Parts: sequence; structure tokens; C-alpha cells
Amino acid sequence: MKGNFAMKDSQGHALSGANSASLTAYQAGLDQFRCFVGDPVASADAALQASPDMTMAHLLKAWLYLLGTEPAGPAVARQCCDAAARLPANDREQRHLHAARLLAEGRWQEAGRALEDLSLLYPHDLLALQAGHQVDFFTGDARMLRDRILRAAPAWDRGRPGYHALLSMQAFGLEETGNYLQAEACGRQSVELEPHDGWGWHAVAHVYEMTSQPHKGIAWLAPNAATWAEGSFFAVHNWWHLALFQLGLGHTGEVLRLYDQAIGGPGSSVILDLIDQSALLWRLQLQSVDVGQRWTALADRWTAAAEPGTYAFNDMHAMMALAADGRPQAQQALLNAMQEAKASGADNARFTADAGYAATRAMQAFIDGDHALCADLLRGIRSRAHRFGGSHAQRDLIDLTLMEAARRSGNQPLADALAHERAYVRPPSAALRAAA
Repeated sequence: MKGNFAMKDSQGHALSGANSASLTAYQAGLDQFRCFVGDPVASADAALQASPDMTMAHLLKAWLYLLGTEPAGPAVARQCCDAAARLPANDREQRHLHAARLLAEGRWQEAGRALEDLSLLYPHDLLALQAGHQVDFFTGDARMLRDRILRAAPAWDRGRPGYHALLSMQAFGLEETGNYLQAEACGRQSVELEPHDGWGWHAVAHVYEMTSQPHKGIAWLAPNAATWAEGSFFAVHNWWHLALFQLGLGHTGEVLRLYDQAIGGPGSSVILDLIDQSALLWRLQLQSVDVGQRWTALADRWTAAAEPGTYAFNDMHAMMALAADGRPQAQQALLNAMQEAKASGADNARFTADAGYAATRAMQAFIDGDHALCADLLRGIRSRAHRFGGSHAQRDLIDLTLMEAARRSGNQPLADALAHERAYVRPPSAALRAAA
């Protein structure tokens, strides 16, 4: 359909139905989303208030609700897509609408492919690149995390608005495919250009996590917390990385302090924050650290916020809290929902069947003291666990749990073999060896 394309975003893309006020608010939302700061949903709403007929403002709001994996997100996104479908749209906007509809229906793989095709035609569309990058993350597609961004990179240069975001996504894609030197360089360039780019800080933190350099990780994050945490809705995850570095040095007291100060203590019920909360307390649990009543408060938040069976990676982390706090009825309800999810037509059926259900059941078995079953379940999926999402650092929890389950079940040959394997794949730094 034809429409009023006079208004353009900072990359030169025509915007149907926009006026100067809606353009300003929409651009603010894009900029906030690129850095994970502020309230981009409020900016999208402001754009729609200024111009209800602005097609891309509806679609920006749809993407924001879809990429948080919140249970209520898809319904809101579908409403946004329905509104956008009634408005004029150019080719780029129609492609956004198509991809967002696919994701709202739970068709992650098809949505990622639709965004891939969009980016081939419009490599300067940062919203499409960022949405695709997040889809790649949630589906555990490390290669596309890298390649989606590398394909667009030749069309970019340092002087183009938003270049820092391209670099931060490139950094994370390179890190997840094992190119740590280039990943660190790209991530550092990103935050030099835009100090509030939370994804850039995060990408370099991943490099130091995967290369067992906790001292460097602490030096990277701790002195700069006021910058990367200020107004950031991604701050909890970067605090989580800082806590992992402290845990790597055995500073469990500092880990608990960080949890109480910035990770779980503030009580965030955002699903992505709940994942970090569960993952950190679980790592402490594996080391037999007493976490007091923290599991109870976290289980309460999971119960209130989550909708079991929506996304398998979330389900595994919910089970950690429900099992650790001893809630058998909630645990069974979660497993039942996952069984139902396996029969659905959405991509989460595959995520759940491939790895999610076994991983979730394994966490329950660990708490129940059936460490042999836990180890058996995790051994069966560890080579394909990437299929249900997350980063290498997040899925490392599966290997850590498997190692401890093997040890506690009395399978010392397996425990020793896993320890030798880990020492080779993720050797401790010279500083850590000296400390040990």
C-alpha cells in the first residue's frame, strides 16, 4: 500500500504515517532499545499518541513485547500487528509486520529467517538486526548471532548513527563462536563510541567468562558500574556477570552481597531477571553455600510472573526455584505444562522436546537427591542443549550441575572425566592457578 513516506528515521528509512513529533519519540525508542536503557515502550506509546497511524511505531512496540519472553507479550504484540496491518506500509514495514506476526505465533525459526531476508535488503535497519540477533540468542543459534551482523557490516562505517550497536552485536556473535580476541576488540570499540551500550559491556564480560579471566572481568565491570547500570533494564544481567567473576574467585560473601544489592534483592519480576536470579543461586547451591530464605522469595516471584510451558529455557530456571524451595505441586504443574507444550505447534514444542524437558526434570532430580538420574538426563542433552536457547555462559550451568551430580551419585570416573574435560576446554588463568 502507498502512504506518506516523507518522514525518515536516522538511517534514512521512510516511515509511513509519521509526523515530526512521532518521529522524535520513535527515534528515542530505537536509541533506548539499542542501549537497553530508559523506557522504549513509553517512547513507542508517545509516538503513537502523536500519530496513531505511524506503522513502525506499532511494530516497534510489538518487537519490544516479543523480545522479553514475558507471558503476556505475544498477546500485546498481536494487537500491535493487527493495528499496523490496517495502515499504509512500504516494503520494509510489511516485512517487519510479517516477521513480528510469526514470532507472536511462536514461530521463532521462521521469524528469524524473515528478519534475515529483511536485513539483506535493508542492512541499515538496526531494529531488524537487533530483533534478529535476539531471536538467534533465544534459539541458541550461535552462528547466526555472528553471521547476521557480519553480513550487514560492509554497509556500515564509524560515522553512521548507531554504529556502536552494530559493533556490540558483532562482538557477542564473535564471542559465541569462539573468536574471543576480535569479540573483545569490537565490544571495547562499542562502549568507546557509546558508553551506555549495555550489550557491548555484556559482550566483553562474556569473553572474560568463557576464557576464565575473572580478574579481568571484575576490572572491566566493577569500576564502570555507574555507566553500564545507569537507567539500564539490562543491568541485572551485567551484575550477574560480575557476580560470576567473584564466584570464580571463591568470594561467595561478595556474590551474596551483589545478589542482595542488585540482582535478586531488589525483587525484579522481569522474566530475564528471574533467570539470572535462579542461575546465580543455583551455582551457589552446587557449592553447598547457604543462601538462607532467598529461594523462597524467588519462588514467589516465579509463581506470580511466569506462565509454564511458554519457553523451555525459562521453565528450567523456574524449576530451580520451585524445587529448591520445596513446592511439589508447583513443580508438577510446571512439568505438566511442558508436556502439553511438546504437543503444541509452536517452536517451543521442539525446544522443550530437544532439551528443555530433560534439563528441567534434571534440576528437580538434583534437589530430590536423585543425582544419578540428574546426571543421566543431562548427559543425554548436553551436546544439543543450545537448541533451547541461552548463551554458552548461561548453559554452562548444565555442565556444572552434571559434574556435581556425577560426584554426588558416586560416579567418580565420570566426575573426574568431566573435570579433566573442563580444565582443557576452559583452563584456569595463571592468576587462578597461583591462587589455587
